[in-house]
Amino acid sequence: MTIESTPSGLDAGTWTLDGSHSEVGFSVRHAGISKVRGKFGEVEATATVGETLGDSSVTATIKTESFFSGDPNRDAHVRSGDFLDAEQFPELTFVSTSLAGQGETYALTGDLTIRGITLPTTFETEFNGSVVDPFGTTRAGFSGQTTISRKDFGLTWNAALEAGGVLVGDKVTISLELEFVRA
Repeated sequence: MTIESTPSGLDAGTWTLDGSHSEVGFSVRHAGISKVRGKFGEVEATATVGETLGDSSVTATIKTESFFSGDPNRDAHVRSGDFLDAEQFPELTFVSTSLAGQGETYALTGDLTIRGITLPTTFETEFNGSVVDPFGTTRAGFSGQTTISRKDFGLTWNAALEAGGVLVGDKVTISLELEFVRA
């Protein structure tokens, strides 16, 4: 269902991501028994809010070199040609193509590009509200999540386990906690 108006409390105009109050992270199954989490430290995004959802859009750029999981060896491996190939593909990008929903829940669909492969991806998002902080800055918060197949984006490296199965799962959950400021 598409609702024509934007969420209450979200003024039309340009909103810029506040990277110090936001997180773009992911989790993936490791060895079939646990999940490993990581995040990206350098993310830029702009939300253009129109009078209607159809007039609204989001663009984001993530520096692949900024990947961090807390393990320097794993971080270097994920940045290598086996996975993100940060040297050849320094950025991940997202460009929205549609926004639909109602109330506080929305489906944000767009083109996600990883390793030069672009595929349509939908993030289930939640508008967490807007406030004016003690310094007079208007802020708006969003949470979002999607699950992708890493193999679809050319992230095919893996290692077989002696007991069966593989080291790295195919399904990757991308989680967003985003805070935007009104320009």
